Amino acid sequence: MIDIYETEFRKADLNLLVVFAALMRERSVTRAAAALHLSQGAASAALGRLRGLFDDELFTRTRTGVEPTPRAVELARRIEPALGLIHGAVTDRDRFDPATTRHTFTLGMSDDLEAALLPRLLAATDALPGIRLAVRQTSRNTVAGMIDRAEVDLGVAAAPAYGADHRGQELFASGYTTLFNPRLLPLGTPLSLVEYLAHPHLLISYDGRRGIVDDLLEARGLDRRVIASTTHFAGAALQLATLPALATLPTHAATVYAGTLSLTTSPPPLPMPTYTVSSIWHSTVTGDPANEWLRRLVHEAARSGGFGELPG
Repeated sequence: MIDIYETEFRKADLNLLVVFAALMRERSVTRAAAALHLSQGAASAALGRLRGLFDDELFTRTRTGVEPTPRAVELARRIEPALGLIHGAVTDRDRFDPATTRHTFTLGMSDDLEAALLPRLLAATDALPGIRLAVRQTSRNTVAGMIDRAEVDLGVAAAPAYGADHRGQELFASGYTTLFNPRLLPLGTPLSLVEYLAHPHLLISYDGRRGIVDDLLEARGLDRRVIASTTHFAGAALQLATLPALATLPTHAATVYAGTLSLTTSPPPLPMPTYTVSSIWHSTVTGDPANEWLRRLVHEAARSGGFGELPG
């Protein structure tokens, strides 16, 4: 058996796998070359050898860089944890040291969660010059697929939908809060239902047509006047700086926007559900020291944020 392994390994330069991992992370031959201190020509040559080694295109060109093929995504799930183990064996370290390592972590979050968590994550990594955080837009329905395609290292979502290949950790509970500009709408708090329905609303919705507030009001035979809609919570909050309107959005983001934009918060004047925000990752990286560190970082950011306590 050892002879078989030795014969197969003679065909492969393990340095190629380091290039492969950089290409998966950077999605660009140029950026991967820079991260590895290689010339672009050397990185392109390594990609050619990788294609021959695995008999697959592995990465296809796009306008902004390269995208992995399904075969590359499958390989990444096995290669990246293996590289971590090899690194630990060679350096006699089986842990991730954020103080000395250069590493880019990609997080998948919607903009409300980005507003709540990213400032705390950046503060926590301020003294770690080798750590870079990148955020990609996701939702509870898309985050698992992005994890499967190795587009993000860790997702954070409200009640994310995931399967047997994923793992998750509950972070905090949240609900809904109404925001308005007190200089344009001099209202008291908490808002009454009459006041809530008497003023125009900004809708935050994926399809731009209706949201959870509309469903709850309709169940009571009521309606509100929506004057505009957006798919981004931050966009709605910014509009309130100059618009005499109400916006109802996740509490964890509303608190941040209120403090930044000098807006007033009020509980919505109708019962609204609460939900749990969780982190989600692929099972193959559960024991990876770098991913473990990232999960702890996100958990500490959520805990230090003073967001809602988890039920029971």
